[in-house]
Amino acid sequence: MNTDFIYRKVRPDELPALLSLYRHLHPNDPEIAPDEVSSLWDRIQSDSGLFYFGGDVGGKLVSTCTLAVIPNLTRNARPYGLIENVVTHPDYRRQGLATRLLQHALQVAWDEGCYKVMLMTGSKEEATLRFYEGAGFLKGLKTGFIAYPKPRSR
Repeated sequence: MNTDFIYRKVRPDELPALLSLYRHLHPNDPEIAPDEVSSLWDRIQSDSGLFYFGGDVGGKLVSTCTLAVIPNLTRNARPYGLIENVVTHPDYRRQGLATRLLQHALQVAWDEGCYKVMLMTGSKEEATLRFYEGAGFLKGLKTGFIAYPKPRSR
């Protein structure tokens, strides 16, 4: 296990490193225009309910996940959390870094008063599912559904 791993918020100046890391998550995603991504990053940075966490080894961003804390009118008005975009650079996988990062994200969610945190994965690989269970997530308690927009006709 890498002991010089630091988990923290992704800094505003780390957008290029974050986008590079996301290429390992979704290699076929089209690139976003620089002015568009810059504007979006500014919006993300100013949203107090969004947390972009990074795992740092030797000053290099090698792992990341996003936590959204969503206000809620049920559960005694306690928010809930949603974790997305979990990725670690291939050279740093299987060292426990992402597990520690997810545990950090969960602690932030609990500190924010969340009554639960949800995470979905498209992976069917047992190793991936065991990874998420090892990080503190339970499977099989609820059923997840996803809807995508229909393509627009021209």
